[in-house]
Amino acid sequence: MDQIRLGLIGDNISESWAPALHRLAASQLNIEISYDLIIPSRQGLDFEECLTHVRNLGLSGVNVTLPFKQRAFEQAMIEDNATRNLGAVNTLRFVSSGIIGYNTDYSGFKKAYVTERGKDLPGEVALIGAGGVGRAIAFALLELGASRLRIVDKNDKQASSLCNHLNSLSKGRACVSSIGQLQGCDAVINCTPAGMSGYGGLPLPENNFPETCGWVFDAVYTPVDTPFSVLAKSRGAKFISGFELFFFQGVDAFHLFTGRQVRDEQALRQALMSGDRMETNK
Repeated sequence: MDQIRLGLIGDNISESWAPALHRLAASQLNIEISYDLIIPSRQGLDFEECLTHVRNLGLSGVNVTLPFKQRAFEQAMIEDNATRNLGAVNTLRFVSSGIIGYNTDYSGFKKAYVTERGKDLPGEVALIGAGGVGRAIAFALLELGASRLRIVDKNDKQASSLCNHLNSLSKGRACVSSIGQLQGCDAVINCTPAGMSGYGGLPLPENNFPETCGWVFDAVYTPVDTPFSVLAKSRGAKFISGFELFFFQGVDAFHLFTGRQVRDEQALRQALMSGDRMETNK
């Protein structure tokens, strides 16, 4: 069988676990896969030029991460209304007719939430970060039954745009908020790079962490134990790691790229969390 060539396009991706996930998943099925990390600025290309470049190299598809998910959406053909509403994609397949875009952050977060919290409703949620992953998680939360979303972003225009879009579909369940207005929330979700290797920090000051918060999700997974996880656990909140989103969105992307389901998700999870991940990334 010919090798399936894949990659990840993003800025701060040197520590990504994506190559390991796809190579380990492929090894379960005896599929040969290559998976490269592609940073446009290092190649002197903008995002759109980078897409053309990797397609010309013969890649079958790419994952896309910060800060390119909304630009990827603009370059892709979208086949379903749910993804079209999100306005961002993180998975692109190259086909003869063009580029098809998908959002496995959306499907992956829903799976991660149900796995960790079962049928519990999200409640009133503060969502910090209205970029690509924030948009996907916001729509997923509404579908999961969140009673209200408070959207926080340093870019007021981006926060308002997401809020207006959500309200056009959800009968006014979203509002623009600020870091100082989170008291009373049942959950806080970080969709910013705060805490990521190379960024550091917290998505909110410690004194703004809501006393009512029962659960927290951090989209950051490198490192797995983020400063936000330490804060959440110290306040008694249930913490859901960004690894869960990474894992499920990756499994969904693998299926889109190969047409095959991961054979053993538990074995894949264990391998990623062990030294096998480091060996696979070499």
